[in-house]
Amino acid sequence: MDPTSYQGNDKVLIGFVLAVLTFWLFAGSMMNVSPVMGASLGINANTMNIAVSLAALFSGIFIVVAGGVADSIGRVKVFRIGLWLAIVGSLLVGLAAGGSAVALLLIGRALQGLSAALVMPTSLGMLKIFWEGKARQRAISLWSIGTFGGSGLSSICGGLLTYAFGWRSIFFFAAVVAVAALYLTRGLPENKREGAGRYRPDWGGIIVFMIAMIALQVFITKGSEFGWFNLITITLLAITLTFGYLFIRIENKAPFAFVDFNLFKNKIFTGATLANFFINGTAGLLIVSLTLMQRGAQFSAMQAGLLTLGFAVAVIAFIRVGEKLLQRYGAKKPIVWGALIIAAAVLLLMQTQLMTTQYVVLAVIAYALFGLGLAFFATPATDAAMSNLPDSQAGTGAGIYKMASSLGTSFGIAIAAGIYTAVAGRTTPIGWLSALISFDGRQDNVAIRQGAMLGLAFCLLLTVLVIITVLALIPDRENDTL
Repeated sequence: MDPTSYQGNDKVLIGFVLAVLTFWLFAGSMMNVSPVMGASLGINANTMNIAVSLAALFSGIFIVVAGGVADSIGRVKVFRIGLWLAIVGSLLVGLAAGGSAVALLLIGRALQGLSAALVMPTSLGMLKIFWEGKARQRAISLWSIGTFGGSGLSSICGGLLTYAFGWRSIFFFAAVVAVAALYLTRGLPENKREGAGRYRPDWGGIIVFMIAMIALQVFITKGSEFGWFNLITITLLAITLTFGYLFIRIENKAPFAFVDFNLFKNKIFTGATLANFFINGTAGLLIVSLTLMQRGAQFSAMQAGLLTLGFAVAVIAFIRVGEKLLQRYGAKKPIVWGALIIAAAVLLLMQTQLMTTQYVVLAVIAYALFGLGLAFFATPATDAAMSNLPDSQAGTGAGIYKMASSLGTSFGIAIAAGIYTAVAGRTTPIGWLSALISFDGRQDNVAIRQGAMLGLAFCLLLTVLVIITVLALIPDRENDTL
């Protein structure tokens, strides 16, 4: 079947969107409902925290590997395997009970993460294969609604389903959605890189890469818990650097390298991927600001969470505006505008010296601006990255691009939260900051407010790095070159 026949095929596109929702909307909702699940299953908080993070860990580790393998053995095959894993993983979590609850929960979460690693690069890669021009930009916009919009609505969705039907319904719905995605994409023609029949798996590169990624993911997610100068943390960093170096050496010599470093000779792909890494790091503003509202203003988790509703609404409402801006101005300007809007959101959230009633108003506006900025950014950046990939590397390139999302989010949250925790835990406020800025109202929580301000300042730095990266690496529309 001719891939161009899928231009404008909304049935397949809906299937792709449903596929990514199994992870971003349903699997992601566990962050909000894990306390309820833990109480229901009799599982302690530490084990539940491991279960929550396990899906993201497996997704981050395997996403580039999955994309590279899909390019060689078939993107549709890997995509469909990912959906079957989503079904099995979701059912294992939903059916967890009794003495086997912990095992079923952890295995199910690992499979959900592995499913995302298979589904995201293949579905995104096939948007490039089956759509072109404005049709591809529209497809990327709708796919991005599934990722950004799904993520923004996951906490609310999880809470509503738990309230109405119980927490198990979340994972049963996820399985049903995965089945629907399989049905809608059942006619897809197989596609793989040219000469894939000669392909031999680059096991050396894959194994070394996985070791480096596991060490890096644990370093990011557990570094603050272990202590940044703890021997375990230092060892993890050393393993990451050592195996990362070995990976580069192996890939440069391997005849069938699963990551072609020639991809990074393309300045537009490299710029879009780096910008994606930095912009996802600004997710740290959510954990810092929401923790501030709960610790500094004594908001409940539900009250704090409701402040972010504008984030999800803005992403969904305006993401196609980003697509139209891309078509009119090219990728560079909308990406920069998106970063500037997010910078404005961060600046509003940094006003922690204000009274709670004033800060709440700024926070509601800021979360809406954060969603608007991401909506402007998503389609232009993704299209810039994918349109500058060769078809033979669509899966690998998409995997690298989405891994940048995962690692950026992990780094941003870890560093922003680490700064906040370090300052908020002080017995006395920071003197020079108190001299510069007068904090209104209560004075017993000034250290907490200062910690939030500085943690958010790191997120502001990330928006500056986005702008610098884009200005340096992504050309203006009229001068676009590979």
